[in-house]
Amino acid sequence: MPYNPIKHHRRSIRLRGHDYTGRGVYFITICVQNRECLFGNVINRKMRLNEFGEIALAHWNQIPIHFPGVELDAFVVMPNHVHGVVIFTDNVGAGQSRPYVSTPTGKPALGHVIRHFKYQSTMQINDKRGMPPIPIWQRNYFERIIRNSDEQERIRRYIIENPERWDEDSQNLFRFAD
Repeated sequence: MPYNPIKHHRRSIRLRGHDYTGRGVYFITICVQNRECLFGNVINRKMRLNEFGEIALAHWNQIPIHFPGVELDAFVVMPNHVHGVVIFTDNVGAGQSRPYVSTPTGKPALGHVIRHFKYQSTMQINDKRGMPPIPIWQRNYFERIIRNSDEQERIRRYIIENPERWDEDSQNLFRFAD
């Protein structure tokens, strides 16, 4: 099918004018391609990670190693998506010279961090599956700028309690299956 700029136009989900390289706190949701339940199962309202879920968790936890000044808060791997809070401090990119950072300031943007996580986890999962480089994650991700500590605490609770609500979750493609 040929490219049609009207039909294939992607509207940005980013807040116009916001500096995604500066100090900020973000609620992130990243979905698995086609909502495939790839990372394990929720059993008795607890998430039980399989080897692919463990890989996603490990790469998420490595973000601060690759991006100085980026801190992590609450995080959960669900069967077909992840939720997490990413914090950009005043020191983002301090002493960092990464070839994949192409912002005018040389500091990584939120998109760089998420792209790195998705790329690294995809490569390792595909390797473990013995698959060619096929997409693991859906294109793009959901992001919300967290504006204050009360909102951050509500989101933190939402993330931590997410497995308890899996049976009602719209991401759970099996919630109506019998």
